[in-house]
Amino acid sequence: MTIILGFIIVIALVFGGYVLSGGEMGVILHAMPFEGMMIGGAALGSFIAANSFGHIFGTAKSVLKAFKGPKWKEKDYIDLLNLMYTLTKMYQRDGILALDEHIENPKDSAIFSRFPKLQKDHFAIDLITDSFRMLALQFDDPFQTEDVINKKLKKHHHEALAAPHGLTTVADALPAIGIVAAVLGVIKTMGSIDKPPAVLGEMIGGALVGTFLGVFLAYLFVAPVSSRLTDIEEQDSAFYAVIRDIFIAILHNHSPTICVEIGRGNIPTKLQPNFYEMEEARQDMAEAA
Repeated sequence: MTIILGFIIVIALVFGGYVLSGGEMGVILHAMPFEGMMIGGAALGSFIAANSFGHIFGTAKSVLKAFKGPKWKEKDYIDLLNLMYTLTKMYQRDGILALDEHIENPKDSAIFSRFPKLQKDHFAIDLITDSFRMLALQFDDPFQTEDVINKKLKKHHHEALAAPHGLTTVADALPAIGIVAAVLGVIKTMGSIDKPPAVLGEMIGGALVGTFLGVFLAYLFVAPVSSRLTDIEEQDSAFYAVIRDIFIAILHNHSPTICVEIGRGNIPTKLQPNFYEMEEARQDMAEAA
């Protein structure tokens, strides 16, 4: 949860430094609810106007993902390699017809059900089953197949990055929206030009809170969430690329062990199980079966 730690540091040091330098929090606290309503409302309203409901709800879910972290862990990669090893071994030993019941109905498959987290990921399961279906249809040219799978991965990745791209747009707009709120504050102040200097000073300070809040939210909150979410989606996309690499290795007629080893070699380093961990996991799976 580094993102929460980062936010705590930002708030503590920014406002702590302001108070320690002699700044008064009263002006900010008084103006922030009204400026925040204008800035937040404008940002939210413009985001809703620019997107469909599906994209809006998807972005909301993705923001939670930024706090939860990447979906796929080291254990999930081990499970994926074991699943692909089992399917590859069965295909090379018994032919594509032996996989028919598992490919056509993965929800009830005895093989897929050993890995419930993978089984719940529709894109991963569809990528695996569709790839084996192409084999059943005699579409087995490695280069053409790789191109087809790459197009699927590109489409999925593009859709996954829609949320961080939308948040980046909001972050880019927030400083300007803050200026809008500040201008409204200045207009309000000019309407009270006959007030004493102390009152006018507080009103001008409140107007400047709008500019501060727009920049503060844009670069210290929304932009980091967007960046973090992009990193998470990039990391999670590597999971599906492993499926592609293993399947292409199958088309080159490598043994199940080599196919899995090729896939293991392309797992992100910090999540990559070593060779002996995979051997142990494979033995454990065989004993459980």
